[in-house]
Amino acid sequence: MSTTTVRSPTEYESELQRYLFERSEEGRAVRVGEKEVSEQAAIVARYAYLFSRDQLDVLRSAEEGAEGAEHERLYRLRKTCESGLLVSELAERDDALENAILAARVGYRGEELPLRSAQARLAVVAGYRERQELGDRQADVSASFNDERLDLVRASEELEAELSGEPDPVARNEEEKGISLHELEAALRDAASRSEASFHRLRERWFERLLGPEREDAPASHHMGYLRRLTPLDSTYTKERSVEVCIATLDRLGFRIADDPNIRLDLDDRPQKSPRACVIASDPPHVVHLITRAQGGLHDYQAFLHEAGHALHYAGCDPSLPFTFRKLSRDHALTEIYSYILEAITREPGWHAEHFGLSDAQAAENAEATAFLEALLFHRYVAKLRFELGFWSRFAEDGGTPTGYAELLSAATGLRYRPDGFLADTDAGFYTADYLRAWIRSSQLRAQLVREVGPDWWRSPDTGELLRALFVEGTRPTSEEVAARLGYAPLDVGPLVDQLTAAA
Repeated sequence: MSTTTVRSPTEYESELQRYLFERSEEGRAVRVGEKEVSEQAAIVARYAYLFSRDQLDVLRSAEEGAEGAEHERLYRLRKTCESGLLVSELAERDDALENAILAARVGYRGEELPLRSAQARLAVVAGYRERQELGDRQADVSASFNDERLDLVRASEELEAELSGEPDPVARNEEEKGISLHELEAALRDAASRSEASFHRLRERWFERLLGPEREDAPASHHMGYLRRLTPLDSTYTKERSVEVCIATLDRLGFRIADDPNIRLDLDDRPQKSPRACVIASDPPHVVHLITRAQGGLHDYQAFLHEAGHALHYAGCDPSLPFTFRKLSRDHALTEIYSYILEAITREPGWHAEHFGLSDAQAAENAEATAFLEALLFHRYVAKLRFELGFWSRFAEDGGTPTGYAELLSAATGLRYRPDGFLADTDAGFYTADYLRAWIRSSQLRAQLVREVGPDWWRSPDTGELLRALFVEGTRPTSEEVAARLGYAPLDVGPLVDQLTAAA
């Protein structure tokens, strides 16, 4: 074992912090359209000494002799080393795919659109048939990368199995998250079943209003972005006011996000900027990027508030915590709680009345539209989890197929999904399960806020104080530990069902 390349856990954590900062900043530059070529492979090469089997052995040995918080810290460092080995092995191939996608163009009515610009434009094309045409074209271009995507998935899975010693991807992810994915799926299917009738009533009402008389009985999933934008309401929820209103909303909770020196807002529109809003926590709490690409419509407001939850969480953590408990987590289920609870403000009729001058009746109707979108997305994600459990359960036998993808998502949402969209729609590490755990938890948190703060929780500084007390712990607690503090069992979906059925 080379003593010049193997670090103690403390040394490893310090150098890992620098490595992850560089990778985060590179990923940010590509994602926001400042760069058109990703150079992640070069960063990985510079820090290759952090990711070796010898280093992994040192971290594993230290972990075996530790207890309590130190054991958890070392566990997360060890898993990060495993992940880094995976990245270093596949970085060049991953860069090649990312750069090919960035270079891809979609031909549409005399234009050659970057693929991501075409995906962003789907949310704003007014004509149903025109949107369908663009959706088909961008989906064809996206699907043309499926062979490369699947090759990467297979290579990644083979290496993960080797490094972790667990060949079953479902069991491996259950161990990392500390949950049973099958028990989670069962609880969520119960919630979906109990809220299905309510969702169907909302869906019929809002499909008709949002998509109009031209719509098919089962519209293509290409229309999802347009639905989420709530285009018929876009004269109310203008692109120009989204930042102003969202900052005012957060101010009511006591969060001065525009003045927070730790949060860097990137709200500009660039051709290669990803249409998907995100937060990149390069070095929490000190360097946290909140990135959105406004296009008009209520979704801009929801996306800003959703990402603000992440940003405030990372920027609000105790700077004296070890880096591991400021940046690294077992999964994403914890931070998604905070994004969901702030996005939930847009489902409060009073918020619509207060910021947009609507009558009580109109505010209630517009809030119902947001409740429809939440139900639509919830049912979609439950179907995604069911597909992903099937995908990974049979992966060793079939190497990854779309079996069940289109059928499950189409039946759950009422939209028509293409089988060849399954790879672009699947995130690594069962991220879908993390979203769904956060759905359960944020509903529990909202129920507690209503009890303790009152029905105006969404504009009370008391809510901000309660959230700050959670943020300060960084990434250390699990979502399930938060459930216990709120007085709920982790899989208690009662508050979620109440929330999903309240509007219909």
